[in-house]
Amino acid sequence: MPPTWLTVLAWIWVGLAFASAGWIVYDIYGRGYRQRMRIMEVVWPVTALYFSVLSLYGYGRWGRTSTAKWIAREGERTRSFGARVAVGVTHCGSGCTLGDIIGGWLVFLIAIDILGSRLLGEYVVDYALAFTLGILFQYLTIKPMQNLSVGAGVKEAVKVDTLSLTSFEVGLFGWMALMRLVFFTDPNLEPDQIEYWFLMQVGMMLGFVTAYPVNWWLIRRGVKPAM
Repeated sequence: MPPTWLTVLAWIWVGLAFASAGWIVYDIYGRGYRQRMRIMEVVWPVTALYFSVLSLYGYGRWGRTSTAKWIAREGERTRSFGARVAVGVTHCGSGCTLGDIIGGWLVFLIAIDILGSRLLGEYVVDYALAFTLGILFQYLTIKPMQNLSVGAGVKEAVKVDTLSLTSFEVGLFGWMALMRLVFFTDPNLEPDQIEYWFLMQVGMMLGFVTAYPVNWWLIRRGVKPAM
């Protein structure tokens, strides 16, 4: 059984994550801070699902301040290059996060094992869903920005985001291996336990860390547009 301190911490952090995501949704739709890039109205709440209360800093500094309502009242705030990279990581990370959440439940409910390994089942299903959603998020960003056709938009999204989302999954998958093979081996934690989702949040934050330098390089090279 997980230690009591981990259970308590998990309930607090996960609870704050849902509260933070709810507040961001309310701020966007209820208070009128609509994002100029509509996909970011999904990205910011999803980012809160793993960064929890810490996401409020990023949203307040880089999300809300880029909206028409804020700019009309306070003026436009210039983002540093590092901040633009961070926002880019939240964009690819949100697709990965949704894929990992859906994949975690699918593998658990259907009992998907590959070569007798639940961890390999999670890797394959999670990556497939994360790739699909990550490319979709990037497509919804690039297509209107560059006025591309559907086919060209998909091709460009794959080129731009494959390395980015893969680097996010590298950090998360490494942490998942520690969860299953080191921290909790008999029995393993499963998605019907709150501790599992807290540790997955930690893994997603590590994914953000491993994706950051890759996004920095991609944006510097002009492969990925800065946000």
